[in-house]
Amino acid sequence: MDFARQQRDPTRHLIGITIVILLHVLVIYALVTGLARKAVEVIKKPLTATIVEEIKAPPPPPPPPKKIEIPKTPPPPQVYVPPPDVQTPTPPPTEPVISAVTATPPVAPPVIAPPAPPAPPKPAVRKQASLTQISGDPPNYPREALRAGVDRGHVLAWLYIDEKGLVTEVQIRESSPSSHVFDREVVRALKEWKFAPDGTKYIGEVDINFSLKD
Repeated sequence: MDFARQQRDPTRHLIGITIVILLHVLVIYALVTGLARKAVEVIKKPLTATIVEEIKAPPPPPPPPKKIEIPKTPPPPQVYVPPPDVQTPTPPPTEPVISAVTATPPVAPPVIAPPAPPAPPKPAVRKQASLTQISGDPPNYPREALRAGVDRGHVLAWLYIDEKGLVTEVQIRESSPSSHVFDREVVRALKEWKFAPDGTKYIGEVDINFSLKD
């Protein structure tokens, strides 16, 4: 069947128009009989609404109490007490003293000591043969020489003898070995010697030999 031709059919249009007219008639009838008012009253019934309260957050904690600062009382001002006036005695006027300017003496050069005069010539030395010994023991063999293992030695000494024949000084002139282990014993022994008095001072020479016998 032709679709365009079907659309142009006047019967279809009459059916639509008839439906629209019937709807208008029903609306008018409802308005006249009060059905529309009942519908409006149904709509106008009071609506029940539930108000939901908003959940409030807990209040914040109270702030800490403020420290009350006690104002410091300033110390009382110190009263200035002026020191007592001390009158210093005024010295009497003195005449200006002119001090003499002393010149600094020049530094003297160091004094060089003159050389020592030569020693006086020694008196004549008498040999052992000319000495007459009255008392005195010969020197002992020193223990120091024994400990050192020295089996022999030689000492040449000068004796200073006074007018009474007493030995006032002993001077070692030669000594062997070089350790001088015999010197102390020789000086000790010879100071105890005594010679025949001659009435004058003189020097005697003594030659002593040490030998360790088996």
